[in-house]
Amino acid sequence: MRQIEVTPYSERWSVMFEEEANSIQKIFGDEILEIHHIGSTSVPGLHAKPTIDIMPVVKKITLVDELTVEMISIGYEPKGENGMQGRRYFRKGGDRRTHHVHFYEFGNPQIERHIVFRDYLRTHPKDAQRYGVLKQALAKQFTYDAASYVKGKEALGLEIDRLAMKWYKASK
Repeated sequence: MRQIEVTPYSERWSVMFEEEANSIQKIFGDEILEIHHIGSTSVPGLHAKPTIDIMPVVKKITLVDELTVEMISIGYEPKGENGMQGRRYFRKGGDRRTHHVHFYEFGNPQIERHIVFRDYLRTHPKDAQRYGVLKQALAKQFTYDAASYVKGKEALGLEIDRLAMKWYKASK
């Protein structure tokens, strides 16, 4: 059974991202246009589940399907779109997950949404703190109930998402 654990920010998370991004880059070569560290582990100071979220942006999403065996060879479990059209999702670490990889084809609007959310939290520490405190409380309340944990942070996540997009559009 998977345990939900939220821990204080660790400098190690950026190192873990770089190491894994390099492994993925070796598989996909120049088909990857960019690789982003996203999610809570990409926000310095934010409490998070210690699972590194990686978002490679590729030229063609169908290439990811062709290289699934190579992703499996470095420890990933393929999950297809996993509920999000146009994404290819992989996870590593079983019940003690260490990494999630979210592949998107260049131009997919989810790319911008993930980056804006991350950058907003990086530049708005009060909202990042609110988000981290909520996640800590939910992890204690729903230690073995991932669905309830995710549902519990949904409202604040959507609020921050709206604030982030408004902030982003105002800065253009």
